[in-house]
Amino acid sequence: MPSLGELVAPRRLGTDFRWLLGSSWTSNLGDGVALSAAPLLIASLTSSPILVASGAVMQFLPWLLFGLFAGSVADHHDRRRLVMIANGSRAVIVAALVVFLVTGHATVAIVLATAFLYGVAEVFADTAGSTLLPMLVRPADLGIGNARLQAGYLVANQLAGPPLGAFLFAIGSFWPFLVQILCVALAVVLISRIGRSSVPAPDPGAGAGAGPGTEASAPVHPIREGLRWLRGNPPVRTLVLIILVFNVTWAAPWSILVLYATEHLGMGPVGYGALTSAAALGGLVGIGSFGWLEKHVSFATLMRVCLSLEVIMHLAFALTTAPAVAFAIMFGFGAYAFVWSTISTTVRQRLVPMQLQGRIASVNMVGVFGGLVIGQTLGGIIAQTWGLTAPWWFAFAGSLVTLLLVWRSISLIAAARPVLDDAQLPEENAPS
Repeated sequence: MPSLGELVAPRRLGTDFRWLLGSSWTSNLGDGVALSAAPLLIASLTSSPILVASGAVMQFLPWLLFGLFAGSVADHHDRRRLVMIANGSRAVIVAALVVFLVTGHATVAIVLATAFLYGVAEVFADTAGSTLLPMLVRPADLGIGNARLQAGYLVANQLAGPPLGAFLFAIGSFWPFLVQILCVALAVVLISRIGRSSVPAPDPGAGAGAGPGTEASAPVHPIREGLRWLRGNPPVRTLVLIILVFNVTWAAPWSILVLYATEHLGMGPVGYGALTSAAALGGLVGIGSFGWLEKHVSFATLMRVCLSLEVIMHLAFALTTAPAVAFAIMFGFGAYAFVWSTISTTVRQRLVPMQLQGRIASVNMVGVFGGLVIGQTLGGIIAQTWGLTAPWWFAFAGSLVTLLLVWRSISLIAAARPVLDDAQLPEENAPS
C-alpha cells in the first residue's frame, strides 16, 4: 500500500516538486489566514461600506496594472528567485503593518496601502510560481501536479486559513498577520531548496530583424510578443476567452451572494459562511477524484461537462428558494469548478512554449481578474434593478450562449499538440 507521502506527492514527480508543493501549501495557509483577518481589521477601523469594499478591490487592481509586466519579467529572469524575492517582499510589507498594529498607529489608509503593495508582490509571486511546475515535471504529470497544488489551495486557503485567521484576530489584531509572515517566510525557505535551474530558455529569434531586405531592427517588445503568440494560437486564445467570459458570468451573481443567501434564501450569517464552505468541500472531492478522471475520461469531455454544469448551476440557483438545495448546488459547484481549473491550467501549460509561460499565464490572470471586476459591477447593477435572482438569470443566459459558441472548439483545445516533451526535462525526471 503506498505511503501517505506517495499519495500526496508521487515519487515520479521528483524531489523538486515536493519542495514546490510544500512552499505553495505554506504560502496558501498564510493567505488564508489573511483572507478573513484583513476584512475584520478594516471593519474594526471603519464602518464605511465603500472603504470595506476597497479592501477587496486592492486584491484585483494590481493584476490589472502589473499582470502583463509580471509575466514578461518571469519569462526573462530566474523564476524561482523571483518567487523568493516577491514572497520575501510580502513578508516585509506585512511586518510593517504589524508594527503599526502593535504601536496603535494603524489606520484604514495604512491597511489599504498595505493590501495594495502586498497585492503587487503577489502578482509577481503567483505569475512566476505558475511557471515552475512545467519546468519540474513531465507533460503527462502536469494534471496530477496541478491537482495537488489545487488541493493545497482548498485545504489551506479556503478551509483551514480563514477560521484560523478569525480566531487569531479575536486574540489580538496583529496575531493573524504575524502568522502570515511566518508562513510566507517558510515558503521562501522551502522553494529555495529547489535545486534545478528555473531560468527559461532564450526566446527563439530574439533580436532578429523584421524580415528579408531589412537591416537589424529592434527586437519585439516582450509583452507584445506574448500577445502576438496568443493571437496566433487558436486553442490557447479560445481557452483564455472562455475563462474571461465565464468569470464575468460567475462574478455577477457571486457579487451579491451574501444578500441572496441571507434575504432570498433566509439564511443567517452562519448559513452564508457554511454555504461558501460547501464549495470548498466539493472542491476537495473533485480534486481527490481528478487522478481517476484523468485516466478514464478525455479532457474534451471533462471540459464540456464542467462548463455545462456551470450553466445548470446558475439556472438552479435562479430557481431555488430552499437552503438545502442551495447547499447541494454549491457542493457540486466546488467539485466541478476545481476540476475545470486543474484541466484548463494543465492544457495551457502543455501548449505554451517554456519561454512564454509567464506572459501567457499573466494574460490569463488579467482576464480572470478583469472578468471578476466586470462581472461584479454588472451583478450589482442587475440586482439593484431587477432583484436578487436576476444576476443568476444573466449568468445562465451568458454562460449558455458562450458554451454553445465554443462547444466544437473544445475538442480542438483538448486535442492540440503539446509543445513540451520529455526531452526538455533533466534526466532526473526522464521516464524510466
